[in-house]
Amino acid sequence: MASNGTENAEFSFTSNNNASTSASTGRKGLPKIQTQKKTNDVCHDDSTPPVKAQTIDELHSLQKKRSTPTTPITGTQSAFFTTLSEEERQKQQLQSISASLASLTRETGPKVVKGDPARKSEGQKVTLTSHSHHFTPTISVSDSSLKFTHFLYNLSPAELYEQAIKYEKGSFITSNGALATLSGAKTGRSPRDKRVGSPNIEMDEQTFLVNRERAVDYLNSLEKVFVNDQFLNWDLEHRIKVRIVSARAYHSLFMHNMCIRPTPEELEDFGTPDFTIYNAGQFPCNRYTHYMTSSTSIDINLARREMVILGTQYAGEMKKGLFSVMHYLMPKRGILSLHSGCNVGRMEMYREDNLSTDHNRYLIGDDEHCWSENGVSNIEGGCYAKCIDLSREKEPDIWNAIKFGTVLENVVFDEHTREVDYVDKSVTENTRAAYPIEYIPNAKIPCVGPHPKNVILLACDAFGVLPPVSKLNLAQTMYHFISGYTALVAGTEDGIKEPTATFSACFGAAFIMLHPTRYAAMLAEKMQKHRATGWLVNTGWSGGSYGFGSRIKLAYTRIIIDAIHSGNLLKANYKKTEVFGFEIPIEIEGVPSEILDPVNTWLDKMAYKNTLSKLAGLFKKNFEVFTNYKIGKDKLTEEILAAGPVF
Repeated sequence: MASNGTENAEFSFTSNNNASTSASTGRKGLPKIQTQKKTNDVCHDDSTPPVKAQTIDELHSLQKKRSTPTTPITGTQSAFFTTLSEEERQKQQLQSISASLASLTRETGPKVVKGDPARKSEGQKVTLTSHSHHFTPTISVSDSSLKFTHFLYNLSPAELYEQAIKYEKGSFITSNGALATLSGAKTGRSPRDKRVGSPNIEMDEQTFLVNRERAVDYLNSLEKVFVNDQFLNWDLEHRIKVRIVSARAYHSLFMHNMCIRPTPEELEDFGTPDFTIYNAGQFPCNRYTHYMTSSTSIDINLARREMVILGTQYAGEMKKGLFSVMHYLMPKRGILSLHSGCNVGRMEMYREDNLSTDHNRYLIGDDEHCWSENGVSNIEGGCYAKCIDLSREKEPDIWNAIKFGTVLENVVFDEHTREVDYVDKSVTENTRAAYPIEYIPNAKIPCVGPHPKNVILLACDAFGVLPPVSKLNLAQTMYHFISGYTALVAGTEDGIKEPTATFSACFGAAFIMLHPTRYAAMLAEKMQKHRATGWLVNTGWSGGSYGFGSRIKLAYTRIIIDAIHSGNLLKANYKKTEVFGFEIPIEIEGVPSEILDPVNTWLDKMAYKNTLSKLAGLFKKNFEVFTNYKIGKDKLTEEILAAGPVF
């Protein structure tokens, strides 16, 4: 480079031996490359206007603009929002969250600050709250009462990705864009550590309060917590407001996906939640506390409408805990809550989720539903799918839903390419994906539908004696709904060497909060009122028990389901089976007729009869605990008892 010696220097690219070249030309006579003359002794590129920032921090603040509401405010909402200033709304939100995090042994809630403590330069308001309790305080001052609790409120998936990757060991972005994370030592639910108190008797009030205090103190001791305010139930008349306070970005993103996501306007008017979860899963319960049997405790208090999680980081505890709550709250309103999948064309309801995603139909939901006077509604805002052995060919919808925003739990992936190996069970066989329901292309938004015309109970019969499909009368539908039969096979649990019958009342015994006959009576009433037909579909074995027979082909099951959807199966010719008294079709187009009656597929007819009798006996024994309960009106109880197997 050479200077021409003038005061305001110009830059030109030259070689050293060309310093005497004319100022108007460059090397080899090419025009000299110039910029404009500098001013004020500052050299800069004037090709674009300079950024409006004097420091790097100011530049970073320009990178992110504030979110603006996208849903119009109408009606009474508009009047409400105009009466409150932005500062007043923020103050109300802070007071509400402080109240949620309040210890029961102090007069006021913690001092809360909205925002990430790592970003103090962005200017956060500190608001001291004065939420009072009617409890007599036993501790007036403590270290936790002197500190501020920062809370991150309803963060977006992108923000939660940043938090997880920066602060939570074991969090990675996979090649498909999902967030892979670990749930710690627990990779599944802990049903033996789940307790319900008030009005149930699994836990007394004092024990719940001890655990609540432990969880709240732990959360308040952290530098920051995550707060999600969301909804349950797409039926607006019966919607429930829930607040989830958690310590991990993983948990916050999981619930962001699984609950219904509010609009910015709905958050403005959220107010006090109907139910609150305190997820302190990284912190154990006190083993010396009454009722505790391990370091894990999942406690629900129906009177306080609160849930406490200690000693487990498995996110599914939150999802199923709220499902249990809905199983209590909804029947109190005359609404039937069901562990089911649901899709619509002509509306059907399923007991399980593996057949609920049909490309030719709209998906209402895959797991949890309510049946009210308005029709059917999904309780959740997302799907929680099993990932073990997942492939694009077998489950294209789930495969394609695993992308940015999805949480992948406990999966194994290549350390370099980050490609997920869905076959690998190194961490657990219970690998899962949690994603918003709109990630399914044929999801119906909002997730509501009309009254069902078919109620399909799914069973996986490993004994190989139940028909692929049976049409049920109302009493039979109630009998098999209450029974909730399926079977375990070798390898599903430790110690299982041969098919083992398992009965889960209402196909969700772990979640229901009232007696199973209460739900059955409600189902019977709704099926009668809306003239719905009951079906029992067996997705298990044919031609012999597990290990001898073969699994009924999924293609045949889908043809059967399609025939139910279309109404063609109602027009078929039927015959009655022995023992269980099922009505089974003689012929279904596309399905081999010989498999429709299980006895045809067994070479050893005596073995078939013995196995059938064995299963029937297990049904009888299981149902003995329900024989003294009245189910529904008129003579339905007697009809249901008579609808079981007859030897």
